[in-house]
Amino acid sequence: MVQADAPGSEAPWSAPLAQALEQLPAERRRQLRSWQPAPEAGLRNCDRGEQPLLDLASNDYLGLACHPALIEAASRCMASEGVGAGASRLVSGNRPVHEQLEAALAQWLGRARVLLFPSGFQANLAAVQALADRRTLVLADRLIHHSLLVGVQASGARLQRFAHNNLTDLQRRLEHARRDAPQRRLLVISESLFSMEGTSPDLVALSALCQRHNAALLLDEAHALGVLGPGGRGLGHGVEGVSLISGTFGKAFGSGGAFLAGDALVGEWLLQHSGPFRYTTALAPPLAAAALAALEQIQQHPSRGAALLERAERWRHRLEAAGWSRPPGRGPILPLLVGSDLRALALQQQLEQAGLLSVAIRPPTVPEGQARLRLVLRHDLPNGSLEQLVCALGMP
Repeated sequence: MVQADAPGSEAPWSAPLAQALEQLPAERRRQLRSWQPAPEAGLRNCDRGEQPLLDLASNDYLGLACHPALIEAASRCMASEGVGAGASRLVSGNRPVHEQLEAALAQWLGRARVLLFPSGFQANLAAVQALADRRTLVLADRLIHHSLLVGVQASGARLQRFAHNNLTDLQRRLEHARRDAPQRRLLVISESLFSMEGTSPDLVALSALCQRHNAALLLDEAHALGVLGPGGRGLGHGVEGVSLISGTFGKAFGSGGAFLAGDALVGEWLLQHSGPFRYTTALAPPLAAAALAALEQIQQHPSRGAALLERAERWRHRLEAAGWSRPPGRGPILPLLVGSDLRALALQQQLEQAGLLSVAIRPPTVPEGQARLRLVLRHDLPNGSLEQLVCALGMP
């Protein structure tokens, strides 16, 4: 019988973990808190049983996560097909709802092929590995999501990071790469809406630059889909030269899971060669059904995204008028940069005491010295939310 280690003792392999935790400052420690949705865009802290807080933290941009149409679609699917798929898509986990969702997304986005994944992290791993290998040079925006960086590492490609949304820096690097190795495989990675910055690149110029230097372009549209671009189709929609799009259902779609959308060739390569697709249980059918219902909602109400962007502009103007630095970008993500971790945590607590939830974002999620409050607008925020926020924030 194997005995557990005595309290206070550490196995040799665990010593580096314990040391790393000891060195972690208190203001960098994360903790899990349990939340339950409440009416009027609220979240109730299950651990404390307090009054609900107005949700200015989640990525449920269109307020669809608790929409009756999504709940009904997921419930109906669960009643007929169960909860999980039970296997990968290539074994016995492929369901009609998966193919229905893929076909609907392909038509909506104007792409030849869409493949579903259980998570955005998996989708990004698969995307990078499809477009890059150990002979590839990847040029990535300095602020791309961690999952994309892990994908580059897994592909074995060489990585260069260009300054955030700086196409002059990217052009210089592309020109240098082509001079050094004219036939080298090049991949550029960016996002259409950066989740912690609220900023977007000039997609038309970015794509033209990639085409000029014969570089593939991988665009993560996770935070843009449903809100930005024509009919909420993302900023890459209709832009020639975007090789592959990564999208998720856990944000504006109010469900869970993810997808990749590209041409027929890349889609077939993913089906035949992608480990993240092949070796994972298929997306739960109820989540796929909910995502399909969300797509129908987005198509039926295309003005919701535009209205949310207009509201975001009003919030930016009001925050600037109150003395805060104007949050960059034009989407529903409004970061308030405050600098230090302690200041960000203090502001988070200040807002919670006023009935608002906005989480302090600290390194390594953001660069050192750039801690912030990440304010997120939702379609279903009640009237008066902006003034409540400005009052709670006070002077900067």
